Amino acid sequence: MFTGCSRQETIRFGAAGVGGMYYPFANAFTELASKDETGINWKVKSTAGSAANLRLLSDNYIELGIAQADLIEDAYYGKGTFHSGKYRGYKAVASLYPEACQIVVRKDSDITSLDDLEGKNVSVGEEESGTERNATQILEMCGLPDNLVNTKNLDYTDAADQLAEKKIDAFFCTAGICTTVIEELTKECDIRLLEIPESCRQKLKKAYSFYDDYVIPAVTFSLQTEDIQTISVQSVLLASSTLSEKTVQKLTASLFKHIKDIQYSLSFNLQLTPQEAVKGITIPFHPGAETYYKLEGVELPEVES
Repeated sequence: MFTGCSRQETIRFGAAGVGGMYYPFANAFTELASKDETGINWKVKSTAGSAANLRLLSDNYIELGIAQADLIEDAYYGKGTFHSGKYRGYKAVASLYPEACQIVVRKDSDITSLDDLEGKNVSVGEEESGTERNATQILEMCGLPDNLVNTKNLDYTDAADQLAEKKIDAFFCTAGICTTVIEELTKECDIRLLEIPESCRQKLKKAYSFYDDYVIPAVTFSLQTEDIQTISVQSVLLASSTLSEKTVQKLTASLFKHIKDIQYSLSFNLQLTPQEAVKGITIPFHPGAETYYKLEGVELPEVES
């Protein structure tokens, strides 16, 4: 239990936009954690996504956030997207689940492969989102740089609405499956998910170590009859360094205590154990998370400080 606080502590959770998976995860987690701790005032905040969450954590505008592992490494060590400087002030709590790179088109369109996106209007996600970064890398590796595709920065909900209305031709979405906004879109129009060709997947994995092959199983979405070959990146829960070791230890314990309950609140398979939750983390763990894992007998990976 977290009880015993003399005053309420406010914890703001950066959860990206409505329609992806960060938002329902944040709502499910905070609702369950609040049952363990009545002394925390939880606020789930809609944000632009991974890169925005990292900046918000670094600037002390949020205390918890989720971000993609690739962007976390860039921000923490000041490289890639964040080459202009390091963004710190947060540490890792747990690796959560793989996020599939999903590319959605209308089924009645003539777009059946990534090559067919040339000259089309394509949403690559919000600015500062992990989706934008993934979409850019995927298009470039598949021979479709910016000058060959008309890219737009839309959030998932706007992208789905515009696809349904034929105002855009496709949209990218990096999120855990089954992604709510895509399933809701299937009620408006029939859709098709595009595969990332093996040659492009191999290039992406060779160039960027954080990508893994991923299969979106058939019938994940309504009328989806075939497995879809794509790639994924890992999502990671982060905690601000302003949160105490004791608070984060108890929040980490609460995460694993309620993992089945969180699973019931989400539309994808969340099978998380303490042993799995430390894999793929390339930045230091928060001292509170470290304490939790050590008490559970879980060995932490060695990372650069």
